[in-house]
Amino acid sequence: MQDASAPITHGRVLKIAVPIVLSNATVPILGAVDTGVVGQLGQAAPIGAVGIGAVILSTIYWIFGFLRMGTTGMAAQARGAGDAVETRALLMRGLMLGGAAGLFFVLTQVAVFAGAFALSPASPEVETLARAYLEVRIWGAPATIALFAVTGWLIAVERTRGVFVLQVWMNGLNIVLDLWFVLGLGWGVEGVAIATLIAEWTGLALGLWLCRDGFEDGIWRDWARIFDAARLRRMLQVNGDIMIRSVLLTGSFTTFLFVGSDLGDVNLAANQVLLQFLEITAFALDGFAFSAEALVGSAVGARDRYQVRRASVMTSQWGVGGALLLGVVFFVAGPALIDLMSTSPQVREAGREFLVWAALAPVIGVASWMFDGIYIGATWTRAMRSAMFQSVAIYLVALFILVPSFGNHGLWAALMVLNIARGVTLGWRYPKLEAQVA
Repeated sequence: MQDASAPITHGRVLKIAVPIVLSNATVPILGAVDTGVVGQLGQAAPIGAVGIGAVILSTIYWIFGFLRMGTTGMAAQARGAGDAVETRALLMRGLMLGGAAGLFFVLTQVAVFAGAFALSPASPEVETLARAYLEVRIWGAPATIALFAVTGWLIAVERTRGVFVLQVWMNGLNIVLDLWFVLGLGWGVEGVAIATLIAEWTGLALGLWLCRDGFEDGIWRDWARIFDAARLRRMLQVNGDIMIRSVLLTGSFTTFLFVGSDLGDVNLAANQVLLQFLEITAFALDGFAFSAEALVGSAVGARDRYQVRRASVMTSQWGVGGALLLGVVFFVAGPALIDLMSTSPQVREAGREFLVWAALAPVIGVASWMFDGIYIGATWTRAMRSAMFQSVAIYLVALFILVPSFGNHGLWAALMVLNIARGVTLGWRYPKLEAQVA
């Protein structure tokens, strides 16, 4: 494990960032294999069932994404302060919260699934298959949500190679079992679900082993510390702020899609293709944002203002470099990538017309990504939440003004306004963040 007091260097930043980027690269591969395997069954319904089921569960699990970010920020600070007991207690709190949340969804699955299908109705055949898929997958909820805490803790202690190993194991095993259960044993949609369920629980077991130093000497069983009321309130406040911020951000992208749907099917399809470029950007820049979370959090815990600034600047330098590289790649290779994702001549033409926005997005959005990492590490989550409220308000005004006048170009311009607003509102508060470190 990296010493928390070690100098912050470019090598240390990359040691955290590179495994995250590589682990993120495995995520879309699994989705493609899931779709491809059920596609071999020769029917449309199984593909739709797996797709709907996966979306329902990912939406449920996404709600608890705050557990990953909150655990990283608070554990990094405890580690920087040299508080081994609190560092381990945070892992236990996260695991217990994740396990309890997952158990809640297992117990309430009938109501959860009924509500989900009421919001997104499907044909009787697809719904039947999707329910069979969900009734298997839901038993993995405690493991999946608890893994958010495991991942957050590993990032906090700068063991992102462990995160990479964990992702490769889970996604690799899932793919192998997909092929065996579906194509070999003919288990169909249930086979895909069982494969994922096994990957989730074995992933949690591996994750706990990777965090084994968090269970040394029995310190982690300091129940008085784990259930300390003040620390629990602090954890809930941090995680609550992050959840509100994330809901607002997701709502902004949902609004983008809904507004785009009124601009014609071709524009809608082109936007969907170009949004994949933004997803690639998020996967790539996450590594540097996570580096900021761990290094800034450790520096804040050590009350070292100089190291807070150094961590913020150094991680952001790599973030800006990565954003510029992505922008160039998207601009140069974008037409070919668009052609890979769509065979429609109209969608290809529209994609090329709006490609400039996807190429600009990494450069325009890098400040918001990096400040998010810095603020999560510093657990300045209330400021994040406030900045997001301000940014969304500006975004809505931009949509109202730009879309009627400029159509889909106006829609993309408004999305860029959102990212600029996020960067500016967070950047404006940054000097206060530094000032409180003493």
